[in-house]
This record gives sequence, C-alpha cells and structure tokens, in this order.
Amino acid sequence: MAKTQVYCGMFVHSTKKDYMRILQNHAIGVKEGKIVFVEEMIKFQLKANEKEHEVIKLNNNEFLMPGMIDTHIHAPQYPNAGKGLDQGLLEWLNKYTFPTEAKFKELEFAKNTYRKIVRRTLENGTTTASYYGTIHIDACLALCDIIEENGQRALVGKVNMNANSPDYYIEESVDVSVSETKKFVDEVLQKKYPRVLPIITPRFAISCSQQLMDALGLLAIEKDLHVQTHISETEDECEMVGKLYPECEDYLDVYDKAGLIRNKTVLGHGIYLSDKERKKIKQKGASISHCPNSNLSIRSGIFNARQCLSEGIKVGLGTDVSGGYSPSMMDAMRTAIHVSNMLTIKDRTHKPITHREVFMMATYGGSQALAIDHLVGNFEVGKEFDALLVSLDCPGSQVDIFDDDTPEDLVQKFIFLGDNRNIQKVFVNGEDVLQRKVPDVCPKA
Repeated sequence: MAKTQVYCGMFVHSTKKDYMRILQNHAIGVKEGKIVFVEEMIKFQLKANEKEHEVIKLNNNEFLMPGMIDTHIHAPQYPNAGKGLDQGLLEWLNKYTFPTEAKFKELEFAKNTYRKIVRRTLENGTTTASYYGTIHIDACLALCDIIEENGQRALVGKVNMNANSPDYYIEESVDVSVSETKKFVDEVLQKKYPRVLPIITPRFAISCSQQLMDALGLLAIEKDLHVQTHISETEDECEMVGKLYPECEDYLDVYDKAGLIRNKTVLGHGIYLSDKERKKIKQKGASISHCPNSNLSIRSGIFNARQCLSEGIKVGLGTDVSGGYSPSMMDAMRTAIHVSNMLTIKDRTHKPITHREVFMMATYGGSQALAIDHLVGNFEVGKEFDALLVSLDCPGSQVDIFDDDTPEDLVQKFIFLGDNRNIQKVFVNGEDVLQRKVPDVCPKA
C-alpha cells in the first residue's frame, strides 16, 4: 500500500476569501495524487507513522505554492517568441503569425515546436495551460499527445477561422471547419487522457462567420465543452467587428448570440469591454484572461484588472505567447502589476493590484477562469496536488534573503525576482513531472 507523502513547512495559496494565505509550520498530505489533509504540523506529528507516511521537510527558505495556470497561450506561435513585435495586432497577425501557423501542416515541424513549448512552460511552473493550436487537426492531436507525455494538464483547441484570413491559411468552408472540429473533439475524448481536454476555439469574430460560430456554440453546448476566444483586444479590432456585425449590440453580443458565452468560456484580453459587456460576462459566469505582456508588447491597450476583480468577474492570467514574448507566468504576474501601476499614475484614485492579487490570478484565479477550480488551484482537501516547490537559496538564485524578511516578503521576492531556477519541483497530480523521461525536444536527424 502506497504511503501518504507529507510535505512539512511553509505553504502559500489563495482561497475564496483571501488573495493570498500563508500557512507556516503546516503539513500537506498527498495520496494517489490528491490532497488528503492540510493541518498544523503539531497536529500531524501526533499521528505521524513511518509505515503510513513519507515525510518531506522543507527548509526555511523553501515553500510550496499551487502550480501556475496559463489561461491563454498560442502553442504554434512559440517560434516567434521574442521577435516580430514591431506591428499592431492586425498587421502582426498577417506579417508574422499566420505565416508561422501555416507551417504546422508539416507534422514533424509541429511536433518539434510543441515539445519545446510544453517543456518550457513546465520548467517555468505552468502546470495547466489553455492552448490555442492551429487549423490542422493532426498537429493539434500531436500537441495533445505531447502534453500527455510530459504530464501537463491542459485544454487544447483546434482553431476555427473561415473568413478574413489569408488564402494560404484559412478553412475552406463552415462544413469543413465544423466537421474537423467534431473529429478533433471526438478523438481527444476517445483517448481518455487523464488531464487533457478539448476546447472550442473560434479564433475571433473577425476570422469566423456567424454561421460557423453558431455551429460551434451548438457543439459546445451539446458536449458541454470549454470555449476560448479573443475579445476587445484593440480599438481597430473592435471597430472592424462593429462593421462586420452591425446587427449585434456589441462585441460580446456576437459571441453570445452564437451560444458561446458560458460558465466554461474564457475570453482573451477584454481591454475595451463596456460596462454592459462586463456585467453580462459576470452574469453568464464567463471569465477574462488578462495578458499584460502582450497588451503592452503589441501596443493593444491597458486592461483594468482591479475593475473586473471588484465587479466579481473571474480573471486569470495568460502569457499570450507570442504576442507576449515570455512563456513564463512569473513575467505575466510582474507585468500585470506594472500595468495596474500605470493606471494609478494616470488616475490617483485607482487602487493598483499587488503581488497578492496577481498570485491569486496566476493560480486559483486561473482555475476559476478555466472552470477547473473543483480540481486544482489551491491546497484544499480533495483537490489534485498540482504544486511548485520553490527554493529561494538554490544554486543560481537571483534572490538574496535577509534576517528581517518575513514569510510574505519571501513570496513577494520570488514573484519579483525569481525565475525557473527557483522552481525545484513541478508536481501535477502529485508527480514531479520534470523527472519524466520524454522524447528529446530537438531530435537528431
């Protein structure tokens, strides 16, 4: 009979009541990948049994936190990460993004790229990712296999786009787009991956006809699937959507009329949403993925995270590779704080978000945004143990520690100064997945 692994030390997580809760001198019991107890160490010591428990003690400069959740990332855009940021969104798509995504019809190129991005995100502490794929079903299925090989948790979407797209990268009809999507969904579900699910992924309203979105909405409802798409990322985009869909009240209404706005829907960006749109998002139980790096890098705009949080909207964080140049969620956390500070510089009545809010958004908030908070997101009994072991005094650490640093200081220093070197272990369902033996990300010819 397998022993219960018991981690003893300092833990930090978010709850429904607290953006950040720090538990010192606590014990977390993990059995068969699930959290079976969380209690003060002194209580655990009274019942500790060598036959039943494998005790792992953290040192004073280590802590456990929930795995980070990237609610918006484009896996096929990873080759462009860190380049091609000299254009606005619509120009950037045509000059850099579409040509790169079109290459994914070549399966070996797709596999090699996907192995790199999945491994890179895991090394940076992303235990769950909501991935956009391409229009190519074989490449998207390969991405699912690679995620499974690496032990990551993920939602994977075959992108839909049948309008206002380049001739070399577009689906030929609504019927083809829908049938390929159904095939992709069915194959993913039939494989019964333990932690990979399909997600309906209309790219955005500009690249999808109303007929296509209507069909995708029906499919999402019929099979109770997650949905991801973009909304209100730039002013030019919003203006174009208004011209394409004059019969709709606003951008959100385009998706809502198609049945795509549900409690399992995550909307990327949402910078220019109106009060009415935000209210409907809250009512429908949908969520927003805040992508601060991308919003600044391609000059889309400034998202007001404080406003949405105060209105009770579920908000997660996304790297938005490659509009965002970094696949690290730590970069997303830091940049989210800087963006909120910018709003306060402009308006002193604005209350900026802090390390506490971004910590929540990167973990528990992400699980809420993706409607998987019943499974992961924090250290509640019954949830799967997706966690990071963080060490601040590991070799190569850029974090220096001082005698008067409080436990919260240590967490804050990790958020602002830490990097992947501080992430010593990455647990998904209780397994340190960085120890998995997987195919080489750069296979030899």
